[in-house]
Amino acid sequence: MRLEHINLVVSDLDKTLTFYQAAFPHWHVRGQGQMNWYGKDRRWLHFGDDEQYITFNDGGEGENRDLSSQQLGLAHFAFTTSNLQSLIDRLKQAGFTRSSGGKQLTGRRNAYFIDPTGFEVEFVQYTADDPAIRNLYEDE
Repeated sequence: MRLEHINLVVSDLDKTLTFYQAAFPHWHVRGQGQMNWYGKDRRWLHFGDDEQYITFNDGGEGENRDLSSQQLGLAHFAFTTSNLQSLIDRLKQAGFTRSSGGKQLTGRRNAYFIDPTGFEVEFVQYTADDPAIRNLYEDE
């Protein structure tokens, strides 16, 4: 079993797509269209590769959860990369800055970014092959 897709309701589909295109330059728009969701017209878009993708639906209202709170909801989702610095550079070039958090640990390096709708996305580069080392967490 594997995760095929994530479906996100976003406030600005075009800005959101810009963020994810910078993070995933090898992905492409797989499909897109219009639909009516409980009486509200909205645009949708699938962005990914042949194996996995993210669905974006525009027309999101309100604010995303406060990431520093204990409020229910999505805390973050994460992707692995083989070149974290290159990914950081691409996102910075596209106008996005790292959020707080992320440090180099024994078995991995990571960086967090907040996408245009307020979802926190973690990017991880593993520096060890052994899962026991990859999952070590050192206290500050």
